[in-house]
Amino acid sequence: MAKLNLVEAINLALAEEMGRDERIIVLGEDVGRLGGVFRVTDGLQSQFGVNRVIDTPLAEAGIVGTALGLALGGLKPVVEIQFMGFLPPALDQIICHISRYRNRTRGRHTVPLVVRMPYGAGIHAPEHHSESIESILAHIPGIKVVIPSNPYDAKGLLISALRDPDPVMFLEPKRIYRAIRQEVPEGEYTVPLGTANIIRSGKSVTAVAWGAMVREVMRAAELVEPEGIAVEVIDLRSISPLDDDTIVQSIKKTGCGVIVHEACRTCGMAAEIIARINEKAFLSLAAPLERVTGFDTIPPLLKLEEHFLPDVFRISRAIRKIAQF
Repeated sequence: MAKLNLVEAINLALAEEMGRDERIIVLGEDVGRLGGVFRVTDGLQSQFGVNRVIDTPLAEAGIVGTALGLALGGLKPVVEIQFMGFLPPALDQIICHISRYRNRTRGRHTVPLVVRMPYGAGIHAPEHHSESIESILAHIPGIKVVIPSNPYDAKGLLISALRDPDPVMFLEPKRIYRAIRQEVPEGEYTVPLGTANIIRSGKSVTAVAWGAMVREVMRAAELVEPEGIAVEVIDLRSISPLDDDTIVQSIKKTGCGVIVHEACRTCGMAAEIIARINEKAFLSLAAPLERVTGFDTIPPLLKLEEHFLPDVFRISRAIRKIAQF
């Protein structure tokens, strides 16, 4: 079994599914000859041809709108948005049309498409290249929002997304594109959408994260373990649908919770998760819930972004605070 990084796992999922289902096509800026900015689609055009891996003009609204028509026409388009910061021009198509077709047609038509995009900070990129606006997507009914944190899940989640009858936004944390290697099987396997994964068991504090922040939370959990604080770490994997049951059951066990994300604090997903815990497990809480997030500012450039992103120090401090409440 080969050890792959996130880029290689996503590429493998695309190649295997495109070989299995000729309706799947890939389109986006530089996805063909170049293989994408991060080389996620490298080699796919030479393998499947220019009619299935299509280089498009620089026009996000047009790319996503075209994909909508292709999906309604019986194909399964996979759109690559080069960076999440370039997504807003396409939100009109996503919000006003793609997310609504099942409801608009009372189930007669669905939109089986996937929109992939690298998201998040941590690679010292220029402006509009480091955004984490996943909570905007989670607020839109009718679409799923999936965020892998490791290569194994990335392949299994993407295969599930490609087989889903409804639109899926597939967010790829570029900070860890090549930072993690993991054994990834060749051939078919799936990871269900909307199911969180408890990747570390503990009884003192529940820590919830997704994407690149999962690695930071795991490091913080290991840091506080010698102090007698056993952290249970939940990797959400999907933020829409959100796996309330796994979160709530863990909170009922530990009585304490900290939610970590790199997106801005105000109206981030941590606020929604805290609200759901309060609705379903308030009487189980032994301490106020904590959130560790990015700040309410544009992601800063170069070295300053290290101060913007939640790190092991900030996360471990929050864990200690509620564990000692």
